[in-house]
Amino acid sequence: MPVFDFAQEEKDNAKAVKTYVTFKSDEPDATVERPILVLQKKDGMTHHICGTFTNPITRTSFEINTEDGVVSSDILRVDLRFVSLLGWLGENHIPVRLSGAITDEGYAVYKIRETGIGNGKLSSDDGFLQFMLERLFASNAPSEEETDEDEVEDGDDMKLTSIQSITDFITCAGRTFPDNIRLWARRNLAVAKSAEVTIEERRHAQRALSIMTSIQWKSDYFEAIDPVEARRILDEELYGLESVKQRIMETVIQVNRTHTLPSYGLLLCGPAGVGKSQIAYAVARILKLPWTTLDMSSINDPEQLTGSSRIYSNAKPGIIMEAFSNASTSNLVFIINELDKANSGKGNGNPADVLLTLLDNLGFTDNYMECMIPTMGVYPIATANVKADISAPLMSRFAVIDIPDYSVEEKKEIFKRFSLPKVLKRMGMSPDECQVTEDGLDAVMEKFVISTGIRNVEQAAEHLAANALYQIEVDKVKNVVFDREMVNKIS
Repeated sequence: MPVFDFAQEEKDNAKAVKTYVTFKSDEPDATVERPILVLQKKDGMTHHICGTFTNPITRTSFEINTEDGVVSSDILRVDLRFVSLLGWLGENHIPVRLSGAITDEGYAVYKIRETGIGNGKLSSDDGFLQFMLERLFASNAPSEEETDEDEVEDGDDMKLTSIQSITDFITCAGRTFPDNIRLWARRNLAVAKSAEVTIEERRHAQRALSIMTSIQWKSDYFEAIDPVEARRILDEELYGLESVKQRIMETVIQVNRTHTLPSYGLLLCGPAGVGKSQIAYAVARILKLPWTTLDMSSINDPEQLTGSSRIYSNAKPGIIMEAFSNASTSNLVFIINELDKANSGKGNGNPADVLLTLLDNLGFTDNYMECMIPTMGVYPIATANVKADISAPLMSRFAVIDIPDYSVEEKKEIFKRFSLPKVLKRMGMSPDECQVTEDGLDAVMEKFVISTGIRNVEQAAEHLAANALYQIEVDKVKNVVFDREMVNKIS
């Protein structure tokens, strides 16, 4: 297979000579031992060499700029992930600097940096090449059939908006897309470049491409999770609730055995304020995934989730697609707050019906993107107060965990061990400056903690700490000890 697939007319009848072999790698970075490519050894090769990859009419090589002129070095080995990128660099004659070292095999290249403007295709200031390298390093190696130095900027924060940068991305890293999205991208790129469609159609196609290229499409393979660390996170975030922790740990063990997410998400049901959202954030932290929230109480029309059709000039993608774009990855935790409010749609349909396709993990279609979005790496965690208000089809797509309210004794422990220390640390106060006696704690529970959940516990801790700080700063006392009498005096 030729290293570079150029869409250009043959200048002569000579065929390109393939001087290299490819190898597959899934390493997240490159070193001398695990290089991007290997060049033939040449005299004068140093830690850094500058030049350009050739557009190989005759050979696949790198032309090195030296004091004595240009020296050509054949490419011997290439990481399969970077074949298209090297071809693009050669086609556009982009000047680059390679960092590498001489090994028994040849000159092993582990870093590529742009050094200047190449035919208007690439600027050394825009970070495009670093964006491409980071995205390719994060991707899985394609099949054979498919074909220390200065710190660099975080290229993956970059959004591709221009037609040129989108075109270059599809050329260099189109294989990082799922198959259906790769075909979709080619079609939309044709629309964005076409002079036979309206300006609005071109603008929508370009915007959709920009959104899609901002997402790093990962496989549904998940690395094993350390159970000890997972349990530590749960104990750090939650007091008690052993049955809830046990259910989450079962999910962790399941991921470790299958290396995929469970077929069903979690539905956390319980009174307001018991920490359902906090549990969801803890699970996302354990899975090491970014998270996004969908607040169903504020969604009254399915179009808010599915996006609007491009036939409208003010069309835009839906909240779900925007969540993928903001997270910049296809693997994330969707936290669906107040799922029991999802049946109260007031628009042209029921928002709950849209969630069914997302929860099935078979793919989600956004009206604006006009493409099926893979959802195999999405883990949904929903919260609800009243299970009876959730439809049966929605309930069937979750593993339900009932979260009971805390007892008074548990709330006392949460106040002492979690809420008050956290508030004091945030206010810059030492534990000695604000103390609460046992009878004072009883008074706190009676006076301030009168509703379900633990929000009032945290608010009470904040109230006492603020009162203590006032006395320390204004009345010049050294510390404050709250007993029942003092607590009852606080308004």
